[in-house]
Amino acid sequence: MVDVFARRLQVQERLTTQIKDCIQQTLNPLGTIVVIEAQHMCMQMRGVEKQNSLTTTSDFTGAFEEASTREEFMNLIGIRRY
Repeated sequence: MVDVFARRLQVQERLTTQIKDCIQQTLNPLGTIVVIEAQHMCMQMRGVEKQNSLTTTSDFTGAFEEASTREEFMNLIGIRRY
C-alpha cells in the first residue's frame, strides 16, 4: 500500500495522510499514527544543498489524538518533539 501511494507525484504530507487514511479505513483500529522520515533529493542537490537533511511528517487519528499517547509513541520510535 505504501509503495502504491509513494509512486504518485505528490508531497510528503499528502503521502502521510493517504497512508493513515487507508490503514484507518481498512483495519478500523482504535487509532492510527503514521510517521514518515525521508530524504528529499531537491534538498540535497539544489537550493539549500543540505546533504544529510531529513524531513519528518506525521498524521494520526483516534487514540493518538491524546497528546500523552502520541508522545509515548514518538518516544518509542525515537522522535523527539521540541
